[in-house]
Amino acid sequence: MALKKGDILDEFKRYQHACGLIVKVMGGGEGFEKIVCCGHDLTEEDLVPDVAIVRGRKKGDLPPAVVLDEKKLHPDSCGLRVMIIDGGAGFTEIRCCGHSLTASSMKELTYGQLRGPAPGQNAPPGTA
Repeated sequence: MALKKGDILDEFKRYQHACGLIVKVMGGGEGFEKIVCCGHDLTEEDLVPDVAIVRGRKKGDLPPAVVLDEKKLHPDSCGLRVMIIDGGAGFTEIRCCGHSLTASSMKELTYGQLRGPAPGQNAPPGTA
């Protein structure tokens, strides 16, 4: 089953006693197989229209707003990128294109910072 940008998977849809992992697809996803969390396989059956506010979600090593990027480790893949929205205490892996994405493929979102190197000074210092 292929995922597309904007899809949301919620572990609580089928497993109410799990950690409650929610991920949102940011890109890619044509080779998606499953997400393994708390010993459960999350598949297309766990797609939800939007994020439900539910108490009892347990955060793990993956903080919210972290992006897992398949291209970072496997440049020849479909480029699945997912953002952890909530939960994740029992997160093990994401299987996509035959690859395994774990916490090692984490890419933190940093707000207010440029992606490239810091710009250099373009004029000599002076008194303005």
